[in-house]
Amino acid sequence: MSQAHDSSSSSQRPNTNASTKPDVDKSEKTLAEFLIKMDEYSPIIPDAVTDYYLNRAGFDCDDVRVKRVLALAAQKYIADIATDAYQYCKVRQSGNRSKVGKERKTTLTMEDLSAALTEYGINVKKPEHYS
Repeated sequence: MSQAHDSSSSSQRPNTNASTKPDVDKSEKTLAEFLIKMDEYSPIIPDAVTDYYLNRAGFDCDDVRVKRVLALAAQKYIADIATDAYQYCKVRQSGNRSKVGKERKTTLTMEDLSAALTEYGINVKKPEHYS
């Protein structure tokens, strides 16, 4: 009787090997398409700058697409920090309602940038002897 129970429970289990295979093929296809697009894409950070810093870090790779993916990741990282700094600026300026409408200009300060970088574990505050 227990054998019949075991066979029925195994037939009810999903076949994980069959279900993951198409996902793997799809992700490989997507990665291949992405790498092909990297041949044509030119990130904001020039290839020469990326090469310089990668060489300084000891990274040696001849594939331009890999270098461009790293440059794209750096670009995203910088954009995220800038967006966070902008949000800190908006919060700071919302407390100062002396200027209204178009007269108010957005000015990012070092304090805004410092607060945003702190979220990423980067400390850029002035040393005490400069205060």
